[in-house]
Parts: sequence; structure tokens; C-alpha cells
Amino acid sequence: MVQFLPILAMAMLVVIFVVISFKVSMLLTVKRPTRAKTAPYECGIVPENEPAERFPVRFYLVAMAFIVLDVEIIFLYPFATVFQELGGYGLALMGTFLIVLLVPFAYLLSVGALDWGPVRQVADRIIRPVLRAAGLPEGVAAPPLRAPQEEAA
Repeated sequence: MVQFLPILAMAMLVVIFVVISFKVSMLLTVKRPTRAKTAPYECGIVPENEPAERFPVRFYLVAMAFIVLDVEIIFLYPFATVFQELGGYGLALMGTFLIVLLVPFAYLLSVGALDWGPVRQVADRIIRPVLRAAGLPEGVAAPPLRAPQEEAA
């Protein structure tokens, strides 16, 4: 229990600092409520109507992909610190873990889940000259870069 005493002391100092900060700010604040100050708001703008459309599924795919990559990084750090102790068995387990998480991410990349917005326009400007330099004849136009859903139609 003695080894946890510094952590407990630091936690107590944090709680005391937070409570004192709130109490002092409440004592020193001038309270002049107005209609504008008490009105509900979102990002400083009063909402006038509901959003017209819902978020597309692609938005959630991108969010989930980045969460998975964050989780992967969180598990890679402890593995790197004890790599010597784990040996070949630990390396095989981590390799399996990486494959299980990177294969779905590679699938998302291959179906174009991350291929949207201004990034796609920049990619079009960069890829077309590269394709021409790679051997497309001058009079032949580069093939259009299409999203997977356009190809299926």
C-alpha cells in the first residue's frame, strides 16, 4: 500500500485543485444573466431547423477504420517494450493480430471507402500526369478514375 501513496496523494491534489478552482471562479464571477446568455446554442449559432440529411455510411466506415488503427497502435506499444521476453511465440501472435486488423483496412482502401472529397480531386491531378508519363500515348486520354459503386452500375 505504501507504493501507491504518491499516486493517491497526486489524485487528492488534483481533486482539491479542481474544487478550489471552481469555487474561486464562482466567487469572482459577475452574474448578469441575459436572454442571449441563457439560450441554448450549438457552436455559437442558434439552430433554426433540423439537418436536411443524415450522415452517409461511408463516414462511419472511415471513423471505424481510424478507431481500429488507434487500438492497434495502443497494443503495439506494450508489445514493443516486452518483445525480447515474448520471443517467437509473441511475434507470431502480434503478426496474427496485425493481419486481422490490417486486412479489413486494406479492403476499405481497395473499395474506395477513403476515396472522397478534395483528396480525390488532388489524386486525379497527380495520377493522370503519372499515367501519361508511364507510357500512355499523347492522343489517348487517361482512363477515368471511378469509384467502385460507379463501376457496378
